Amino acid sequence: MAEKRRVSRLKEKNEVTITTVANGKTNSKEKIICSHSNDISVLGAKIQVNYFLPVNSLLKIDFNLKNWVSKISALGEVRWIKNIFKDESYEAGVEFVGSTPEEIEKRKKYISGRSRQVKD
Repeated sequence: MAEKRRVSRLKEKNEVTITTVANGKTNSKEKIICSHSNDISVLGAKIQVNYFLPVNSLLKIDFNLKNWVSKISALGEVRWIKNIFKDESYEAGVEFVGSTPEEIEKRKKYISGRSRQVKD
């Protein structure tokens, strides 16, 4: 099967804190504590969460990245979600939206640096 992705993804698990966003504001009541990303790219990420997130949900995602001094945050929109364990665990594809050039550059640097480390 041919790869359809526009950019490559770095496959590694990182802890994330996710907060749902409604009307342009984060909703601290909906904070998801125990989550992680399975991969990350400049344009999006695959995350694992412990409850269902509707497609098109807007999320604020804070990545606690391995071997990286600063945290990366992104606003993302759920593009797909699938149940991976008895309605207790889900995987979701999230596309980053509304990113500033600085946020995009930060993700590029992280992914490029980690990709080189993995190859070495």
